[in-house]
Amino acid sequence: MVLSPLMVSLSNHSGIHGVELIQITDKPISPELVVNRAKTSGSGCVVTYIGLIRDSSRGKSVHSVEYSDTDGKAADRLNDIAGEIQRKYPVNNVVIYHRIGKLNVGDINLVVAIAAAHRAEGLAAVGYAVDLFKEKLPTAKKETYLDGTIWEEH
Repeated sequence: MVLSPLMVSLSNHSGIHGVELIQITDKPISPELVVNRAKTSGSGCVVTYIGLIRDSSRGKSVHSVEYSDTDGKAADRLNDIAGEIQRKYPVNNVVIYHRIGKLNVGDINLVVAIAAAHRAEGLAAVGYAVDLFKEKLPTAKKETYLDGTIWEEH
């Protein structure tokens, strides 16, 4: 089941209108699908970030991480991030897919793909996108550790 797909067109979007560029999903994310959604005929590159659940956090061994869209506005927040990137950098497309639900170590939780005419803009834009995602965290996050303790961020 795919949750909260948001159809967006950036003002300088040169690809197919109506393609899902922002998505919150409880299913595994295909990085190749996200890259294909990002690329346009005017793009010289698609720069991609793939976020994974790692095996340790805050000095503890991680059992799982759970993301939830508690207020139903995560897609809107991702769209705000995409808009901010588009205003700051000359890019063709910004595609962000974020997985919610209970994820295990090694699972993909985030894929950001940014199409640009040149790599310098694409690389800078992807770094900025990930920084904004971490800063604004569009979903609630709960880490469960192997020792049974839990850490939550909303």
